[in-house]
Amino acid sequence: MKQLLAIATLLLGFCLTANADVWKWVDAAGKMHFVDTIKPIYTWTDEFGKAHYADTPDHEDAVSVELVWHSTGSLDQVAEDSDENESGGYAFPGETAEDRAEREKAEAYYCKRATEIYESYLDAPQLYRTGEGGEREYLSKKDAAATIAETKMKKDELCR
Repeated sequence: MKQLLAIATLLLGFCLTANADVWKWVDAAGKMHFVDTIKPIYTWTDEFGKAHYADTPDHEDAVSVELVWHSTGSLDQVAEDSDENESGGYAFPGETAEDRAEREKAEAYYCKRATEIYESYLDAPQLYRTGEGGEREYLSKKDAAATIAETKMKKDELCR
């Protein structure tokens, strides 16, 4: 009976040490960090340009970082995986400095282009679509407002 109880306790112990969720966040320098709690993390930059991170908003300029679910497992497993796929502190595993520069250049281009389109919609006297025959189909005020809102959401997404 004692052996059965010992085996049951051992099995229960394995069940209780099941994998948890691991969350990631990227600091201002583009370095990825991993945590095993969803407790808020706050960041701010002091007057000397040094970034600070804390679990409480101890500074008037502190803002919460965005925690993104990464995987189930433990921080040890994530550390082992990142050792195997060292990213050099860049936002994506395996990304080189050249890859990052190219990605950031493309992201800046798409942000700029989306901003230009959005602003042109705001400045236009009336929005229209071009039909299959090349004719203009003017949008109602309701459709124009929906198109502008949709374009703003896309711009905000591309310019984060």
